[in-house]
Amino acid sequence: MDEDHGVVVVTGGGQGVGRAIAERLLADGARVVVVELCEGAASWTGPALESDRARVVVGDAGRDEVAARAAGAAAELGTLTGWVNNAAVFRDAWLHEAGGEAVADLIGANLRPCLTGSAAAVRSFRASGTAGAIVNVSSHQARRAVSGALPYATAKAAVEGLTRALAVDYGPWGVRVNAVALGSIRTERMDALLAEGAEADRTAFARTMRGLHPLGRAGRAEEAADVVAYLLSDQASFVSGAVVPVDGGRAAQGPDPEARRLEPG
Repeated sequence: MDEDHGVVVVTGGGQGVGRAIAERLLADGARVVVVELCEGAASWTGPALESDRARVVVGDAGRDEVAARAAGAAAELGTLTGWVNNAAVFRDAWLHEAGGEAVADLIGANLRPCLTGSAAAVRSFRASGTAGAIVNVSSHQARRAVSGALPYATAKAAVEGLTRALAVDYGPWGVRVNAVALGSIRTERMDALLAEGAEADRTAFARTMRGLHPLGRAGRAEEAADVVAYLLSDQASFVSGAVVPVDGGRAAQGPDPEARRLEPG
């Protein structure tokens, strides 16, 4: 981050990639507002709260009221300079089984946090005369869908379109908007699931990750955080409307013509 490191809101910042982003920003000298649906997930922020370098806002990041509270908490810490729309919902569904309305709700659950967060961020930037930055967290699935994950893939494709549209609309105000498209990222949640499984399951998982990512492994949450921190910084001052793959080459890799997959029953 920069000299006056400013304040950054990170939605879904209690765990996983969001936590890694928040921790990286704090380490860089920024003050951080963590938006988290479950209050307990943000307990790690205790030392930063005590030193008045962080705030926690509990609530659904897809609600305007929660985004407004996050912007207000940021104002208590200083000047809002960045907003990371990381909150996401991971629920798969087959369209023919769930129906259009239910799937639309699932798509909205992943798209709304980016809309509400971006609206609150732009309002705050405009009010303070700040040329702020927004980073949306997307996925390789925005371009290459995974079978059965239609709601998530569709929402992430919309997030990337939103990123470009926001960059065009608010660039004249000095606001930069970018996205990171993540591949498979190792998080504490993923590690816990693997720890509960058998050794054969862990071996199969590692083999799958090697096959999916040309770099031969899943990514680390800290690696995603590094790219987000760069996009928020003045080092990326002429980068806007970009979607940066952080996926170990996964989206660049073509499909195996001999690969087999199950058809939906």
